[in-house]
Parts: sequence; C-alpha cells; structure tokens
Amino acid sequence: MNKPKIIAIVGSLRKESYNRQLAKEIKKIIGEHADFELLDYDDVPFMNQDIEYPAPEAVKRVREIIKASDGVWFFTPEYNHSFSGVMKNLLDWLSRPTGKGEPMLLSNKPAAISGITPGFAGTSTAQDHLVMLISFLNMRVMNNPRLVIPNAMQHLNEGQGDNLDLSNFTERMEKQADAFLKFIAK
Repeated sequence: MNKPKIIAIVGSLRKESYNRQLAKEIKKIIGEHADFELLDYDDVPFMNQDIEYPAPEAVKRVREIIKASDGVWFFTPEYNHSFSGVMKNLLDWLSRPTGKGEPMLLSNKPAAISGITPGFAGTSTAQDHLVMLISFLNMRVMNNPRLVIPNAMQHLNEGQGDNLDLSNFTERMEKQADAFLKFIAK
C-alpha cells in the first residue's frame, strides 16, 4: 500500500477546539507515515431530503474527500453524553447513497476514535455512541486503543488562552497512531 490517506473529522466547528488541537497533534505524530487531512465541513447544510438530489456542492466535496481516503479518524467532544450534532449531520449525509447502484460510502472504511473534553469523565460515552452509529454504517472500527483525555482545562498552556499542552499524552497518541496505521494496512 502506498502512503495511506487519513481524513480527520473533528466534532466541533470551533477553530481552536480542544479536539481540533488534538487532531493537529496526531497529525504531527503521523508525520510522513500518512497523508493526514482535517476535513473542513462547516458549510455542509442540515440533512434535508428536499435538497438531497442533486446533493449540495459542499456535500459532494466532502463525499469525494471521504471516498478517496483510506481511513477516517474521528475526534469527538462529548455533548450531553453523546457526540455533537454537527458530526451526526455529516454522518447522515455520508450515509446516504450517492447514486443508483453505488456502494455506501463509509462501508468497510477503517475508523479510529479519539476525544478530549473539559469534563472529568472524558469522551468515553460519546465514543461509545459514535461506535454504535458507525458500526451500523458498516465502518471497520478500531476499538482498541481508543484515546480519551479528560479534564482539558488542566492541560492548558498557562497564559496562552485555550492552547493545550498534550505532551503528557504523547505516548498514548503515538500508540494509537501506530495501531491505526497497522489497522488500515490490514
């Protein structure tokens, strides 16, 4: 296999969300081992069958990016014990057929999950809910290892606003990145 292409889907649209920062750290760790791209999807409209065919341009764009990927890495916050609505909306669009006789876009696509949250319980409940959905969509989920980082506020760089210092988690991030690269290659 050539260098794999991994698409990161961050479940928060905030520019410097904790999960976006985590995804950027994973991108550094992945380095030259894979092409790692954070998916920009803030222009994807709410799923609405009235506009499904033909799909809006933003939906066509993200579908093509996902279709060309070798794996999808989800970075999910936990909102009210689940993953975010924007991530669910994106997955609703990605779950729909793109044309007659076309295979489901996410079917058999390898998936990894990570998450960080200000709460003490981390994102494990949101990750479990996400696994339930993406398993239903027939994604090939790497359940172990998953990365759950609680108490984000304790990992802020002092005097740098919401900028995280995730150096205490480097070994765990490296372990998950290495495992996902191997999982994609299977």
